[in-house]
Amino acid sequence: MKSQRKAEETAAERMQLISPLLAEGLDAGKARKIKADICERAGVSERTIRRYLSQYRNEGFEGLKPKEKGRKPARTGIPPALLEEAILLRREVPGRSVSQIIQILEWEGKAEPGELKRSTLQEKLAERGYSSRQMRMYTSSGVAARRFQRRYRNSLWQSDIKYGPFLPIGPNGTNKQVYLVLFIDDATRYVLHGEWYPTLDQSIVEDCFRKAIQKAGLPEAVYFDNGKQYRTKWMGRTCSKLGIRLLYAKPYSPDSKGKVEKFNRNVQAFMDEAMLEKPKTLDQFNHLFQAWLSECYQNKPHSALDAASPEAAFRSDSKTLRFPEVDVLANAFLHCEERKVDKAGCISFMGKKYEVGLLFIGRKVQVVYDLADISEVTIEYEGHSPWKARELEIGERAGKRPVLPDHLLIQETDHSRLLQGAEQKLEERKQIQAPAVSYRRVRKEENGYV
Repeated sequence: MKSQRKAEETAAERMQLISPLLAEGLDAGKARKIKADICERAGVSERTIRRYLSQYRNEGFEGLKPKEKGRKPARTGIPPALLEEAILLRREVPGRSVSQIIQILEWEGKAEPGELKRSTLQEKLAERGYSSRQMRMYTSSGVAARRFQRRYRNSLWQSDIKYGPFLPIGPNGTNKQVYLVLFIDDATRYVLHGEWYPTLDQSIVEDCFRKAIQKAGLPEAVYFDNGKQYRTKWMGRTCSKLGIRLLYAKPYSPDSKGKVEKFNRNVQAFMDEAMLEKPKTLDQFNHLFQAWLSECYQNKPHSALDAASPEAAFRSDSKTLRFPEVDVLANAFLHCEERKVDKAGCISFMGKKYEVGLLFIGRKVQVVYDLADISEVTIEYEGHSPWKARELEIGERAGKRPVLPDHLLIQETDHSRLLQGAEQKLEERKQIQAPAVSYRRVRKEENGYV
């Protein structure tokens, strides 16, 4: 009796909550506002309000009473022989779904239609170690990723790109999507640098990578996925110049980069909060992100670090940080492309002409440049010290032509070796093609005729 009275009181309270939403002729906009007021006043979620409304409309006042708790009826078991047949079908083709397995068993007459329930069979297969997820770990199409963690900071960095929201930063205030690039330390989970960018190309990875090195020093290795922003010639050159081991994850194996993937999922919470601020510029959005990153992640206890924060773990690590020289770092972050020198001793690069030298006509040289300034580039060629090449300026006067190298100088002569050789060959051809002997003439001479 007491429990029944309690249930009726609870139902009455719920009825009082949703009663404003039961008015006739209520439009959708007004209903949303009323729901928001109820949620704020009563401290319940909108999902709970929707559930109360559904229960009332389906069952009336009785539907608002709390349901009595009780044990769920036990699921019907599966005969052992039938379960073994199901396991055999899953082992034959690991990608078979539970529904397909049940259909095959029914077609073969080993199970009556409706005898096997999908949820029950799925549970039994998982108990025996034959769930679809477990099978993927041991097939060629899947990758079994074991958890790992480096011992010291800067032993391994991971990086990834996350698609962000649309901000009014485009031309005339149009919405444009932004992208997050970040580098995270494997041993300490410390985010070395993270920033939102307005474009999705390799330049955003370059910028973030450089800032991370300037903040935290050089890593021993970096671990990337196979995105086109990471698998570039530039990344290979930069890592080789700085002595960093470059590693790529196997295709379709996001679990191998679990640390950065887990952090990216946490970033969704920041995005939800940041959009309440309605940021108008990318700088404002990045400012909010840095505040969230510092106070809601970097300096919060982490379960994988014995309750230490990522920043504390990184700062207290005993491993010495290695910072590169300024000129070494600048050189490593330059770009390099190959160009062929034309007959004027110049190369065409990014729509401009650069004078390389007549010595290298027809040869392929390496052009090393900085994206921020291409008024001057560095030319590299095997066997020669690198030299600078400036953009070719075409003026009103031709100017003085550079001196040709010795191997390109024209050798003066007073005869043509080609024509002399042709005359000699002509004489040899005449000897070979001499007229044949005329036997008619020989007979006339023998008979006294001329």
